[in-house]
Amino acid sequence: MGTSLKNKFDSIIFDLDGTLWDSTGNVAVAWQTAMDQVDYVDEVMTRERVRSITGMAYNFIFDKLFPELNYERRTELMSICAKSELEILHTEGGELYPSLDETLGYLAGKYKLFIVSNCQSGYIEVFLKISQMEHYFMGHQCYGTKGNPKAENIKDIVNNHQLTAPVYVGDTMGDYDSATKAGVPFIFANYGFGLVENGQIATISTFSDLVDLL
Repeated sequence: MGTSLKNKFDSIIFDLDGTLWDSTGNVAVAWQTAMDQVDYVDEVMTRERVRSITGMAYNFIFDKLFPELNYERRTELMSICAKSELEILHTEGGELYPSLDETLGYLAGKYKLFIVSNCQSGYIEVFLKISQMEHYFMGHQCYGTKGNPKAENIKDIVNNHQLTAPVYVGDTMGDYDSATKAGVPFIFANYGFGLVENGQIATISTFSDLVDLL
């Protein structure tokens, strides 16, 4: 896990998917439901396929998954998938990682907490509603709000809330790159979907490791 980093930061910014929860199973169901509504896609959406693109900006996900579609059809499918995703997650949610509530409660007593994700607009709000953990967080930002890269959204949180010593917790190389571009130290959550071999200031194997670390 690494050495203690207690009293070194004033705030923690979290990634969402693969860091706070895993919604890939229900997202796969939602996207399959959406795909069944059009006549130009004949594929099966699996949890593994969703996991393979988790963390990418929302429009780039559909560029990668459906490169054979022209822009109009890909955009239409993305819109249908986005609507289906929010509808299903509103009722089914995702799998919260173990000790999430207790750990966030501890951290919120010491740090300002935020979420920055590459998801669509409304997705973070669904997580906060389903998990009933909105009271722990002071703010959030996502790709869907302005269409900006994650690094810019991290910078927005830092600047808008006048953070002086933030740290970012995420689970992919994209998270590490974004935090680094934003000038924010990175903690790698290796229980998530990605791999970061070098550059992080610490690695956690469970979410609750943050209690001992921070």
